[in-house]
Amino acid sequence: MNAQYRRQRFFLKSSLRGNSLVQILIYANLILFTLMVLHGTVLGLGMQAIMNPSPRLMVHWGGQYWPLVLDNGEWWRCITYAFTHGGLIHLGFNMVVLYQVGPLLEAEIGWSRLLTVYTFATIVATLAGLFWHPMIVVVGASGAIFGLIGFSVSYYHRVGGGIGLQRRNFMFQWALMAFVFGFIVGADNAAHLGGAIAGAALGWVMPVNVRDQRKTENLFRGIAGFCVLITVLSIAFIPISWMMN
Repeated sequence: MNAQYRRQRFFLKSSLRGNSLVQILIYANLILFTLMVLHGTVLGLGMQAIMNPSPRLMVHWGGQYWPLVLDNGEWWRCITYAFTHGGLIHLGFNMVVLYQVGPLLEAEIGWSRLLTVYTFATIVATLAGLFWHPMIVVVGASGAIFGLIGFSVSYYHRVGGGIGLQRRNFMFQWALMAFVFGFIVGADNAAHLGGAIAGAALGWVMPVNVRDQRKTENLFRGIAGFCVLITVLSIAFIPISWMMN
């Protein structure tokens, strides 16, 4: 085992402490997927609901479909699609990547900044899909996760030094792996690119020194509180939409 690999493992293991926001995000994705699968099972879809749910089922459970957003005003889909997944493999890969890169970043910048990046990347990723393929049903947390990766690359590049550059390279490797996987499985690379650009932009302006981070702590706590509010309300609109239709 070479020295660089041992250092990366050390960074990864150290980052798994205090990962409350990452745990909440993973649990939310798992719960929503489980509920969707149970619904699909009741409808008689069997294994299809687990491995390859239909577009109709995914839209029912919050998937992004821009005609419903633009024509029916269902703007909450710009958030909920990131908590809906197109099968067990899709969910598993996204949650593994989130578990790998999220805790390290949360330990570095705190939960409020992490949630700010995650939510901003989620929205920009789906806007990229609006211009790229507006008539396709889109689901998955990968746009938001690419936002975290893009943020990490630019943020740690600015941090510099041995540790900063090692973490930058570690995140860049994950970006390459995820892009390759996306091409292989035909994933939504428009969302990946949009999320990565959004995250990288925030990483380029986010304060890196402790003094500036303290000055902006209240600002990001306020932004994070707003992100929590719109996320909770958006997810709540999934069942509300059923009663309205």
